[in-house]
Parts: sequence; C-alpha cells; structure tokens
Amino acid sequence: MKRKEFIRNTSLGMGALFLPKSMLYARHVDPSVFLENKIDVAQKKRMADVALNAARSKGATYTDVRIGRYLNQFVVTREDRVENIVNTESFGIGIRVIANGSWGFAATDNLDTDSIAKTAALAVSIAKENARLLTEPVQLAPQKGYGEVSWKTPIEKNAFEVPMKEKVDLLMSVNDAAMKGGANYMNSLLFLVNEQKYFASTDGSYIDQDVHRIWPTFTITKIDAATGKFETRDALSSPMGMGFEYMNARPEDRIKGLAGTLYKNRYDMLEDARMGAQEIGLKMGAKSVEPGKYDLVIDPTNLFLTIHESTGHPTELDRVLGYEANYAGTSFLTLDKWKSGKFNYGSNLVNIVADKTQPYSLGAVGYDDEGVGTQEWDIIKDGTLVNYQAIRDQAHIIGLDHSQGCCFADSWSDIQFQRMPNISLRPGKVPMTPADIVKNVEKGIYIVGASSYSIDQQRYNFQFSGQLFYEIKNGKIGQMLKDVAYQSNTQEFWNACSAIADKSDYRLGGSFFDGKGQPGQISAVSHGASTTRFNGINVINTARKI
Repeated sequence: MKRKEFIRNTSLGMGALFLPKSMLYARHVDPSVFLENKIDVAQKKRMADVALNAARSKGATYTDVRIGRYLNQFVVTREDRVENIVNTESFGIGIRVIANGSWGFAATDNLDTDSIAKTAALAVSIAKENARLLTEPVQLAPQKGYGEVSWKTPIEKNAFEVPMKEKVDLLMSVNDAAMKGGANYMNSLLFLVNEQKYFASTDGSYIDQDVHRIWPTFTITKIDAATGKFETRDALSSPMGMGFEYMNARPEDRIKGLAGTLYKNRYDMLEDARMGAQEIGLKMGAKSVEPGKYDLVIDPTNLFLTIHESTGHPTELDRVLGYEANYAGTSFLTLDKWKSGKFNYGSNLVNIVADKTQPYSLGAVGYDDEGVGTQEWDIIKDGTLVNYQAIRDQAHIIGLDHSQGCCFADSWSDIQFQRMPNISLRPGKVPMTPADIVKNVEKGIYIVGASSYSIDQQRYNFQFSGQLFYEIKNGKIGQMLKDVAYQSNTQEFWNACSAIADKSDYRLGGSFFDGKGQPGQISAVSHGASTTRFNGINVINTARKI
C-alpha cells in the first residue's frame, strides 16, 4: 500500500468513528427506496402495542417503544470527479422498560409479532437483572400522554426527491469554481438525513415524526509551490434542519459581513466557493499574528463552536453528575454552583437558552425520544447559571417536576439518554450591528468560521482557532491575518463579553456529529448567536514554536 493510500484509508476509518450508528450499521440501498412508504402509522401502532402489552405481561411498570427508519445519503466529490455516493437505510425497533425499579433495553430489526414480543420480554429480563445491583430505583418525572399526534420538519423540498444528477452537477460546479479561482485541491460533500421516528409509551402517547436535515460543505486547499506550505478554507455553511430549499439563497439570506458575504437561513454554495478561492489566496500572503491581548469580534460561524464546548457540554446534567467521566469528561458547573443561585458564568449581557423548538435548527423536533413535548428554557440568565439540561429520570435531582424534553438516541438500536438541545446565545437587546461593535475597537481581531480547538475534561480551559482572521485597528477592519488561536477559560471568556449584535445578525451554526456515551452515540445540534465582542482575550501564534 502506498503512503497516500494508507493515510486516506486511515482517515476514512477514523471518520467512521464519528458517523451515527444508523449509517454505520445500515444496509446500502438504491436511492429509490428512500421515496417508498415503508410502513404506515396504523401498522406502527399495532407493532408498538405488541411490545407494550408483552412488556406489561412480563412485569414492566413502564415501557416505551421507538420504531425508527433512518435514511442517509452522502455525495462526495473531489476536483473533477465523484469519489463516492452512499445511500443507506436502517430500520428496527427499540424497547425500553422499567421493571423492579431498574431500566432494561433491547432492540431488533425483525419486526414480526413474535420477534417484537420476544424483544420486549428480553428488555424486562435485562431490567430485572440490572435491579439486582440497584441502589436507588428509577424516578421518572410524570408525563401526560398525548394520544395520537405527529410532527414534521417544515421542509419545502425533500432533498431525497432531488435527482442525483442535480446534486452532482452542483458539487461539480462548486469544485470547478474553486479550481478556477486558484485552488490546488477541492473536496465537496452533501450529506442528507431523514429520520422517520415513531414513539409509543404506557403513558398513552403514539407519536409519529418525520425529521429532515441537510449539510453541504467543502474544503479548499492552496499550496505554495516554492515552500510547500499550504492554507485551507472550509465552507461557511451550517448544517440545518431543512430540505433542499436550503441550497437556494435569496437576497434576504445574504448578510453583508464585515469582510465579505455571509448567509442566514439559506446558502449559496457556488458563491461561497468562489469567495473562498479568493480568500485562500489572501491567506497565503497574510501577516502572521503577533501574540498578545486583543479584543475579539467573533462571527456566529466561529462562536457557535465555543458555545457548544464551553456552555452546551458543561450544562449537561449527566456530565455534571459524573456519568460521562470515563469518556466525555465532567463539568466545572457542579451542583453547588447552581444551588447557590449566584454563580457568575459571564457578564450580564450573557443570556444562553436551550431550545428544541427553534425553526431550521438541527435539534428541532416536536417531541423528544421519551415522548416529551420540546420546549425552551434558560441556562444562563444575565450572566448567572440558572439551570441544566435534564430528562425524565434526572428531573428530580434538580427539583423539577417535569422533563425538559432533551432525550435522544441516534438509532432505534440504541437506548436513549440525555443529549444536548440547541444551546444559543440570545442576541443583544439594543439595536447594534457588527459594524457598530467594531467602531469602538482599537486593537482587535475579527474571526470568521470554525476550525481546530481543544478544551479540558471539565470544559473550562480552552483554545479555539478559525477560518479567517482580520486585523481591527482604530475601529476599522484591516488586513487579513493568519496563525490565530484564542485562549481563555470559560468564566474569563464569557465575563469578557462586552457587546452583542441585535437579532438582525442572529444566525445558526451547528454540528452533525456531537459524540457522547459508551457505547458512543452521535446527535445533531445547532447553536445560534449574533456577532459578539470579547475584551482582552489572549491570542497565540499557532505557527511559532514554544
């Protein structure tokens, strides 16, 4: 095997670790299968009732059933060729029960009546065995059943109905634009997801949901032939809870950023590739940053990731309680800080909200995977920690009489547990544009796009980089910079927040691949923000050796 092949295959293997199980263990299918109605709601209800009744007869005091059909499509291209087209389908049933005060779970992809009943019985047997080691019985927050209801992502154009030729032609034109703009290498990708999820429980809910997500992205690479050094620029798109309409930006979806066009709600991939090819040329000759303290003006395309890592993860209650310590880490936002009601997380401008109802977001659904209606609640209010993220068996720990509706499993074959909802920074309350924020900055850096980062196990000390950096001098955007990363800790960083643009600048960023749990699971989550200023943040030069 040649070295290039080894690196490529190793990278693909590592990348597979971050794919959802609904794709890793799915069957490859013809894309026409995506448009079939696999099973109707009435039949799903009959299957769910088989599971509910079988579990009850074996001694379960609570049961919920998730029947899931998960569709995924990857279209992968490079320069002038298609590298791969992947179409997968995963279909099965997961049954979770409480028996003798303990959880039990089992799943199967055999959906005949006998297999479903046997799987329910197995879940009860597992619960009873787990109960032998139980120190405290499961306490579920009450949940009223909704009866038979449904919810669907409000898409305008089902991406799976778009002909493959149209998708490939788009990516080829994007690649061509970047190559003509001076790129040496160009990779582009279109990732589509459709989750057809049915939930039923002994609380009396029968919930049918149809969830759609889309993510177009690319990486442009340019090499300096004389030195061998290179620069990259990733797409400034965001994964979204939308259909193929996301790919058709309207005039109102284009935002005049401080240094170029940015996008809100919809996206122009071709325009972004052309712009990226120009910017990567500027990056090659950009000035390397001088380390020191700077006022940072951070665009939502970068800030979403900092929100995810420094706010989203440390306010997950299971992480706070130490349940994730062996894999994903713990949290500095321990219960004593919340109980005090006075813990200073950030400046009084910082208001961070959890919200699984947010339009276009990756986390938007009508009901979570415990059958709880989704909702919005405050996490940080006026700079103070006021709440966490909790599901039905955690609610009592923080004095809640209800779940916050943030339970999720990445496949029918996985047990559901607490996952991050959309976590967002509320926009500023007074009229303010990004240009208004820059006017008062004497020495600063404007940052666009997300890149590499690191953060400690308690989500406290961190370092983040970005895609594009511009010098701010005496209230004006100046030359492009490179080799920039900002360092801080969560409290210092959010207490340095001194200005937030208003809602006209508010945009979503997000991740398709937020990992958590053992065995690992993947979820998709969005983070909204407006352009925000942070004073006196330490900036390092990533190209200099220490």
